[in-house]
Amino acid sequence: MSTDPWPSTSDPLGEALHLLEVRGAFYCRSEFTTPFGLELPPYEGYLWFHVITRGSCWLEAPGAQPRRLAASELALVPHGQGHRLRSEPDAATPSIFALEREQLGERYEILRHGGGGERVDMVCGAVRFDHPAAGRLLALLPQILTVDPASSPTRLEWLRSTLRLMELEADGLRPGGETVITRLSDVLVVQALRAWLESDPAARSGWLGALQDPLIGRAISLVHREPGREWTVASLADQVPMSRSAFAARFTELVGEPAMSYVTRWRMHLAATALRDEGATVAELASRFGYRSEAAFARAFKRVVGSPPGAVRRTRPV
Repeated sequence: MSTDPWPSTSDPLGEALHLLEVRGAFYCRSEFTTPFGLELPPYEGYLWFHVITRGSCWLEAPGAQPRRLAASELALVPHGQGHRLRSEPDAATPSIFALEREQLGERYEILRHGGGGERVDMVCGAVRFDHPAAGRLLALLPQILTVDPASSPTRLEWLRSTLRLMELEADGLRPGGETVITRLSDVLVVQALRAWLESDPAARSGWLGALQDPLIGRAISLVHREPGREWTVASLADQVPMSRSAFAARFTELVGEPAMSYVTRWRMHLAATALRDEGATVAELASRFGYRSEAAFARAFKRVVGSPPGAVRRTRPV
């Protein structure tokens, strides 16, 4: 019996979400009283999320109109930007690092701050994505993305249920609780992305639109699943199936680049991750991605990534 979690490519968009490999990095339960404000610093490569569980506040991020967030509303700041939260537009916003926080674990803390007025509670956190697909998806998101669960009974239920589980874990701090909390944070973010994919016209254009095309989306999924296979335009077209010329034209129209250019770039992004995180060698990666020589792989890598494989491997964290 197959253990493949994606036994078919009938849902390329869902498969893309599965591939994002979300990793929660930080979780904070915030208990504010008005007036209050704080500034969160830039956090390159991470996505911030904020959920209002009581009251309301303003969210401000560069390049976006300030947003008034109400109870049960979920907001994402997806581009790692510094941003501000405050009870009213003129409230002071000291750095979060200047505020006293109760550290309950390596990645979990409680923040209490404010002037003693009306209570505002939030759940905040930061997550990162470990898969090359994430960069393409996140690049399409607005500076601030908000999800109002009240517009859908189903969304409201999953938000409340997830937050309740997070609260239970936070209150008990049982063994493994931090891991559960960060995983539930991951669920919140993926659910928010799914809500955006379902409702925003921007999600039906460009690369995301291509994923939702029944033929081109299937081809992209096949490349994602088997990046080392000896793909050609003809073999991809045959898998869909379409004629070679029709497939090539449609792929370029929807994705914005030719099919083999996409295949090469996808392989090189995977290779860069393997160099940094696995310490893989050039020889291993050349074999993994179907190159006949290390030199051919290295040339393709430098053309796509902009640096030779050795330079990327040297930046691997110790």
